[in-house]
Amino acid sequence: MKFIKLISIVLLLQACSEQSDVAPMTADTDHQTYTAEDFYKTISIGGSSINHDGTAVLISSDETGIYNAYRMPLDGSPAEQLTNSTVESTYAISWFPGDDRILYFADQGGNENDHVYVRELNGSSKDLTPGENVKAIFAEWSDDDQSFYIMTNERDPRYYDIYKYQVSDYSRELIFENNDGYSPQGITGDGRWIALRLEYNNTDSDVFLIDLASEDQAPINATAHEGEVDHSIYDFTADNSKLIYATNEFGEYNQAWSYDLESGERALHFKNDNWDVSFLYFSDDGKYQVAGVNEDASTKVTITDTESGADVIMPPLPAGDLRSVNFTDDSRKMVFYINSDTSPSNLYVHEIGTDTATRLTNSGNPDIDENILVPSEVVRFKSYDGLEIPGLLYKPKQASATNKVPAIVYVHGGPGGQSRKGYNPTVQHLVNNGYAVMRINNRGSSGYGKTFYHMDDKKHGDVDLKDVVYNKYYLQSLDWVDADKIGVMGGSYGGYMVMAAMAFTDEFNVGVNIFGVTNWVRTLKSIPAHWEAARKGLYDELGDPETDEERLHNISPVFFGHQVKSPVLVVQGSNDPRVLQIESDDMVAAIREGGTYVDYLIFDDEGHGFSKRDNRIEASNKYLEFLDGYLK
Repeated sequence: MKFIKLISIVLLLQACSEQSDVAPMTADTDHQTYTAEDFYKTISIGGSSINHDGTAVLISSDETGIYNAYRMPLDGSPAEQLTNSTVESTYAISWFPGDDRILYFADQGGNENDHVYVRELNGSSKDLTPGENVKAIFAEWSDDDQSFYIMTNERDPRYYDIYKYQVSDYSRELIFENNDGYSPQGITGDGRWIALRLEYNNTDSDVFLIDLASEDQAPINATAHEGEVDHSIYDFTADNSKLIYATNEFGEYNQAWSYDLESGERALHFKNDNWDVSFLYFSDDGKYQVAGVNEDASTKVTITDTESGADVIMPPLPAGDLRSVNFTDDSRKMVFYINSDTSPSNLYVHEIGTDTATRLTNSGNPDIDENILVPSEVVRFKSYDGLEIPGLLYKPKQASATNKVPAIVYVHGGPGGQSRKGYNPTVQHLVNNGYAVMRINNRGSSGYGKTFYHMDDKKHGDVDLKDVVYNKYYLQSLDWVDADKIGVMGGSYGGYMVMAAMAFTDEFNVGVNIFGVTNWVRTLKSIPAHWEAARKGLYDELGDPETDEERLHNISPVFFGHQVKSPVLVVQGSNDPRVLQIESDDMVAAIREGGTYVDYLIFDDEGHGFSKRDNRIEASNKYLEFLDGYLK
């Protein structure tokens, strides 16, 4: 597949993510318990670019403990490691369209300044986007296979420009200079049209198009509208005739609409009445359309033959969500992943029209019985004002009315993220070791309509915190939960909610704060330069530190550390560019000055999220050790 769609929703503070001996049976049940090492013996993989002759997939895998690029043959042969980093995680992007060179990206120690690299046929690598503070994003291959496009902020740290690179020698030219705060989001394969998003505030935006073949190249507003409507870009059609974009103009949820590039005519393309259309894209030849719907924290994928309009009939597959669907150049074969709560992502290949699919990977730990793991249940509870709040509830196998277990309210990143179905080794480790976990989607979470999404705007630390507290009350109503042993845990924005819960309420017995914001004034003043295009939207949601400083101060837990009365664990990456380490340093000091116990774990080689397996294991062990000591 020439076009690799990197859908990157940049949310403030979103946390991304050898076998030991198996522990003996617990005394009062036949349930088998496992260690963090067991759960992280699973292999995390991703990527679905298929090479030019349709013989192999390019994937990223942390099989060695750190992410590298691998060639995965479609015939089921063993994978071949293509990059050999032992320091920085390396993520595959795409094969070249005519040979087996690859593009990949990596940052430096978690600083999020990703560079795009090429790996040559002889195994050597070249940085295509050098520069100390440069951040680069691959965009698109050209239809003629002779060039590709990369966005970088090297000219102006605030905005992304677009460069066209030649496949032959990597020479490049600047084709779009971004001086007006646009977010580039797509290029047609013929290189004529560029799609840009312009955000006015956190509820209103437009999609603009630039015709590079026109004389003045003036931006064309493709989504002119009245009122507050949000828009973004899905894809261009394979024949470069239409833009497919997202809009919430016609209801609570995103629909897919088309814009004809010649006539300017707009029309409904694809919708679901009850849920957001999360993504929509096409095979390179345009024969197939892939659409994903975010249905109650699970992705439902539809693959459609664009000529007949009929949905492709998939072969029998294991339970789970379909992800990263991609096609060979001739669209005869497709690859995809299946991921579930109890099984990590595995890669499959399927010849369209047949009734079988071949599994190419075995990502799970063979020593873990999948039947021992716990699938989540979608549940809802009423919050303080009667609003129904959804979440994913994990009930340990050990739990019963006569064997009550401690529980954890687990808050996602964001603001505006969503806890979703899928394998989570940290959660499974806790549940397997006897902790109920509720992954709350409090008001302000995405996936439940635009009204729900904006309910916490400039109300953080108030209405969202009340949802978390009422989640505790819901857990206390379950006859298999120990009502006197409930903690709160989360990363990034979820870490903020942990510290808000611990500082501003006395509801929770313990808190686990994973790189959470504790000083909103400093955080909002120190956001990375390349977030400039989204700054206005962030301020609309959270507050402007210049004009809302008093309110932001009052919801920042670091200034109220003396009010924390129960034990806290804080975990932080030293290179985090979103939540600076000083945030956690100050929070830990404030709690200790108040006389309350706080434990502090710092990873010197990580940023906003832990990419190295050994670090993930150490963190997961620390969570369990802390909870066993202060909650259980």
